[in-house]
Amino acid sequence: MEVEKADVLKIEQKFPSWRELLKKPVTEKDFKHGFYHYPILKRDAEYLKRWVPAYEYATRDWDPLKPDWKLPENWKEIFLREFKDKLEKYRPLKLFMDICVRCGACADKCHYYQGTGDPKNMPVARAELLRSIYRRYFTKTGRIFKEWAGARELTEDVIKELYYYFYQCSLCRRCSLFCPYGIDTAEIVWRGREILNSIGVTHRFTHISIAACARTGNHLGLLPGGMAGALRSAAEDIYEITGIEIEVPINKKGAEVLFVAPSGDYFASPHWFAFMGYIMFFHEIGLDYTWSTYAGEGGNFGTFQSYELAKLLNQKIYKEAERLGVKWILGGECGHMWRDKHQFMQTMNYPLPKTLEDPINPITGTYFENAAEGKMVHIAEFVADIIAHKKVKLDKSRNDHWKVTYHDSCNPARAMGLLEEPRYVIKACCNYFYEMPEHTIREKTYCCGSGGGNLTEEVMELRMRGGMPRALALKHVVDKYGVNFMCTICAQDKAAFPILMEYWKLPVAIGGMMELVGNALVMRGEKERTVDLRGNPLPGRGEE
Repeated sequence: MEVEKADVLKIEQKFPSWRELLKKPVTEKDFKHGFYHYPILKRDAEYLKRWVPAYEYATRDWDPLKPDWKLPENWKEIFLREFKDKLEKYRPLKLFMDICVRCGACADKCHYYQGTGDPKNMPVARAELLRSIYRRYFTKTGRIFKEWAGARELTEDVIKELYYYFYQCSLCRRCSLFCPYGIDTAEIVWRGREILNSIGVTHRFTHISIAACARTGNHLGLLPGGMAGALRSAAEDIYEITGIEIEVPINKKGAEVLFVAPSGDYFASPHWFAFMGYIMFFHEIGLDYTWSTYAGEGGNFGTFQSYELAKLLNQKIYKEAERLGVKWILGGECGHMWRDKHQFMQTMNYPLPKTLEDPINPITGTYFENAAEGKMVHIAEFVADIIAHKKVKLDKSRNDHWKVTYHDSCNPARAMGLLEEPRYVIKACCNYFYEMPEHTIREKTYCCGSGGGNLTEEVMELRMRGGMPRALALKHVVDKYGVNFMCTICAQDKAAFPILMEYWKLPVAIGGMMELVGNALVMRGEKERTVDLRGNPLPGRGEE
């Protein structure tokens, strides 16, 4: 019997020359559905212009799919002036504009390039879109030799291309890890977005959250009553499972610690179960702490958009810490909370309130020297310290229905170096833990595909393709070990991954580290538990 030869799928990557790459900008005629962002809402631009006057230009009505973007009359002058200002103000930007040799070490490291196959999504190529303008207007070689030097004229079509590709980046910084010169493409993209902001070319999703946070203290625009209600509701759920009544401290003046979590934890799933875990853990160790209905957001969407907006949103936490008179701040499971707190504090919000002290764990006496500058400790290192000092009792078997792997969130891993603490906590709470392939975790971790302002439905195709490398790594441990739970310490991951699991057909639940802690935590005076925080029967104890 003759066996029919199977079809072979052959993928050939085509790399245009640098001259071809820059010659024909991608414009509104080429924008693909699922890849381009909607423009900023007029109401948000109106609100934010009080802090960033350039947002006056963003209050116009424009459509990315129409030829006329209604740019300011002197848009080119504004763009180049803003570019010059950024070059003078931020030394790394000037350095990154000059030192790239196009070696391509970063080319295949971007999850968006891997998922889309678009050459302009290679980090080196994305940066080249802005670098070509730099060469033309800020270098003698570029002014003289123009396109032969990799320089190009700044036109409206180039503006459209920058908008399209600079928002096909999650600022995850994986590419920077592999660059032999240490070029941080995320820094280039961030400054590029700031420059685009100056002429009113900016996107919708991030600014909805930024404006809401400026108004209410959290990205979702939750009012104090709603936040307090969510905390009490979580306490009620905890009572149902454990029989323990907890009075959650809210806006408590004089508490030792201010705890700040991402606003998604107050209502979303699977965030809610980590939310319960926080409350249970703090109650069990007797921590003198408080939640705040004003500083009810640890995340900072401003870090996706501009330094000024990042600074605006960052300061609310420290103002609230001063008002409540706490000694230091404890931060929850959030990704981008930690880049500004860990990397920018010396210039972003100094001087800090005099009421703040160097963080010392009141339960163990541990001095968190790494948090002395920002006065803010990450929940993973705090919980790891408590467990290491044997201050809580844990029953690993309560998580035996989960075979767990861990996704290193980009900012805690690459921007903060928080690699082993969450693993230590997870292993202390679970009997079954399996790592994904080494080249996809720790510093080399892949992004969820929805970070950096991309957690929005209009770019769903981009998100699903960008999440492909992580999905493939996860599939490996699903097939090999039967993994059915992926733990992450980022609110955006928790929002993005359930959709990604459905898209790539992976039967894996997504959850936080504190959910696993809450399951394993043996609380004094609790009734015998039969279900986990999700209401699933515990192995051998509930209805199965």
